[in-house]
Amino acid sequence: MFSRFTIFFHALPVGTEQIAVERGADGWTITGGGQIGAPFDLVTRSLQVRYDQDWKPLELALDVTARRDVTTLRTTVSGTTATSAVTASGTPAQKVDTIDGADLLLLPGPFFAPYEAVAARLRTAPAGAILPAYLASRVSIAITVGASVQEQIQTLARLIDARRTRITIGQPDLPPLDVDVWGDETGRLLRVSVPAQSLDAVREDIASVSARRVTISRAGDEQVRIPANGFSLAGTISTPASRGGTLLPAVVLVGGPGPADRDETVFGIPIFGQLAGALADAGFLVLRYDKRGVGQSGGRDEVATLADFAEDLRAAVRFLSNRKGVDRRRLAVVGHSEGGAVAMLAADREDRIAALVLLASPGMTGAELNLAQVARGLERSNKGETEKLATIELQKKIQAAVLTGKGWEDVPPALRQQADIPWFRSFLAFDPARIMREVDQPVLVVQPLLDTQVLPVNADRLESAAKARRRAAPVEVVRLPGVNHLLMPANTGEPEGVARRWRRLMHVNIG
Repeated sequence: MFSRFTIFFHALPVGTEQIAVERGADGWTITGGGQIGAPFDLVTRSLQVRYDQDWKPLELALDVTARRDVTTLRTTVSGTTATSAVTASGTPAQKVDTIDGADLLLLPGPFFAPYEAVAARLRTAPAGAILPAYLASRVSIAITVGASVQEQIQTLARLIDARRTRITIGQPDLPPLDVDVWGDETGRLLRVSVPAQSLDAVREDIASVSARRVTISRAGDEQVRIPANGFSLAGTISTPASRGGTLLPAVVLVGGPGPADRDETVFGIPIFGQLAGALADAGFLVLRYDKRGVGQSGGRDEVATLADFAEDLRAAVRFLSNRKGVDRRRLAVVGHSEGGAVAMLAADREDRIAALVLLASPGMTGAELNLAQVARGLERSNKGETEKLATIELQKKIQAAVLTGKGWEDVPPALRQQADIPWFRSFLAFDPARIMREVDQPVLVVQPLLDTQVLPVNADRLESAAKARRRAAPVEVVRLPGVNHLLMPANTGEPEGVARRWRRLMHVNIG
């Protein structure tokens, strides 16, 4: 059975390659074929690499066209001798090389199918091992095996336990080349990435927009589909390790702005993944979900408003309240950042929400918050005062045009294209003081004091609005010193500081 790989160059798809691995009585056969467009202009009509049962090399056959130049190659391996017959541009040639034939890997040029053998070998190769390889008809090389990392990738079909290994290819007279190779549980190839060349080959199932890397998980996590408004939302339910047969209090987590996945991963930090685990450890059943149009959730987000996202949240609440083992009287919604606005809108319309938790959430109108964020960015810029004032005035014009539909002639067309969308209109118009008057549920406001995206004054506004409600209900405000918008300990709260701290804490590169 063939697997289809998409080839990316500088993150743009430029071609495909079909790859198959078969095991027969004589050993392993890897076949491939495909096409890569500019700047490579490569057509692989056929590629076949044969190994014996122990992955020792036997033969390689190749028929390709590179920039209209037809090349055929056949290399046979016998002991420590590789004999190659090459025809390029109609001219035949023979070449014989002495090689290390014991565990040799055959890697002909810019093709990804032969990396199936590399993935199979890396399944058991320890860090520091040297794998001999042969660039067919050219030269012997050495592949140094680096560190491996286990990853989980969730596709629509299943959860894949992947192994990512950094290898370094050493070639005579050339700088070493680092390559990342992913293999699945069986050693089949998932992905090859060459960072220095901005080149990637990714198997179709994990290249799909519906696939997601599981950044964090806990034992017993359950993947669920939530019926929404004409589509379904994909989510994860985390449960306490021990539940004792009693009804569990439940929590639905609501993510912030942009394409937030269920883990609300920002700067590599799975904010909701961590929060879900902590709440489950505390005895709660926790549901988190991919926003519409993100990850494995259906729907489209380009025309969605805050009210639409609130309806998605209501669907999640209904789903969870109907689940066996959930205490419907103790079902809370926790919204982070913009998710707090979504949670407020949903709580106003959904009686099944028993309590509301607002984490680093807006307490001022969207228009005010937007201007505050623009001003904050200008404070940290090198722009002069005149330019800063002009930027603020332009932002006010954009806001007025978005809200009224008038005055676009004073706004550059490129900025109108970015701003004149339903979500931004609903965000600017959002007024938490007005919405909070209709919210009957108990409210907990949690405000990081180093939050530079939603400044601490927002918690003061939310507290005042909650205490001024028509129907009195409990209100509590918790202020967290030394914590930033991503709910992490910090020194300054600025985004670049978050990234640096996360690198130190997790000892990984996040790009």
